Amino acid sequence: MRLFVLTRHAHSTLNLEHRVNGDPSVPVTLTDDGKAQAERLGHQLAQIPLELCVHTRFGRTRETAGEVLHGREVPFLEEPLLDDIYVGELEGVSIPEYRAWKLEHTRDDPFPGGESLNDAARRYAQAFERLLERAEERMLVVCHEIPVRYALNAAAGSDDLDSPEHGIPNATPYLFDEHTLARAAIHIRELAG
Repeated sequence: MRLFVLTRHAHSTLNLEHRVNGDPSVPVTLTDDGKAQAERLGHQLAQIPLELCVHTRFGRTRETAGEVLHGREVPFLEEPLLDDIYVGELEGVSIPEYRAWKLEHTRDDPFPGGESLNDAARRYAQAFERLLERAEERMLVVCHEIPVRYALNAAAGSDDLDSPEHGIPNATPYLFDEHTLARAAIHIRELAG
């Protein structure tokens, strides 16, 4: 059985500040708690013979992956399709400001100077399809809250990418086999239009 372990990056300085970040060039590091979370995840995955670790262009995902796999020889692969949502002019705003903007707009409305939620959803579906095309049997995928949330809800057949699972904790493993990840990608595409 193929195994895809999806996880949100560990706790970061922007999590602490309750701010959004959709630009991978903005430096964001893990907190001490985040490093401890990543180390704990590494212990949880220690007995799984991972063949590849996929991360995004964001430093917090690469740093998490490094902490999780410390001392293991697992190749890393950067996958920009799993990047956090590009929020354009909302870069760095507070979570409440970000949520207020979302309440006033549809999933098809792009963030000012950025992408829409549905654009990002289609990008995530494409990323999951790319992972499924790879030859490796066991992968760790360190990305962001939203792609993990969308994968969980779509795989479960929800009609809402944002529920019932919503708040995805940092550095928590979610396991998908190839059929479940494929189902998630298909349903994300259906819901994103």
